[in-house]
Amino acid sequence: MADAAGARILVIDDEPQIRRFLAISLRAQGHDVLEAATGREGLQTLATRGADLVVLDLGLPDLDGIEVLQDLRSWSSVPVIVLSVRDAEAQKVAALDAGANDYVTKPFGVQELSARLRALLRLRPEAERNAVFDDGHLRIDVALRQVKLDGQPVTLSRKEWALLVHLLGHAGRVVTQPQLLRELWGPTHVEDTHYLRILVAKLRAKLGEDAAAPRYLHTEPGVGLRFSGGQ
Repeated sequence: MADAAGARILVIDDEPQIRRFLAISLRAQGHDVLEAATGREGLQTLATRGADLVVLDLGLPDLDGIEVLQDLRSWSSVPVIVLSVRDAEAQKVAALDAGANDYVTKPFGVQELSARLRALLRLRPEAERNAVFDDGHLRIDVALRQVKLDGQPVTLSRKEWALLVHLLGHAGRVVTQPQLLRELWGPTHVEDTHYLRILVAKLRAKLGEDAAAPRYLHTEPGVGLRFSGGQ
């Protein structure tokens, strides 16, 4: 298991001085730091280069941070720490409901931020830590957002990718339907189980799975789904 050192951290903040301060502090702790000044740039960087954790400012020039969170959560389970001058309880609740893992109010102390960052990195899902699953038939590279089946690229939608990575991150364990619905569609859709059935069917088809005898995506009737690791 990887520890919290040497992680790749993406900082999305439009204030150059904040990005510079964080980059210096985090690199001094042994982390690799990526920077983005806008929400769209941040999403593009995450999609193309990957990250173990995202530090996100809510007050961005092009997209509101909540919009960035919602977009990000539609295809990634990467931990997110929100940085914001917005200290109202309602703002914090909105960010957490949108998928943030933690919320730090500006101005902040670097020691406090570092402690929260280390706590989240220690809890990284196995898929995010290990980045690659490969059993000789199916290869999933989380950092590169690539899936190959017998060496051939498989194109997944954002939702299909998000489902696959979430299950892979909990490989061998059952993830309940409400958990998956909340993760992929938000807290208002925990009863919409047909969304999940349709998505699983599409993902199985792309992975060449037989629903009656699946190799990777196993259904626990009435409970949820489990990624088997191809065993």
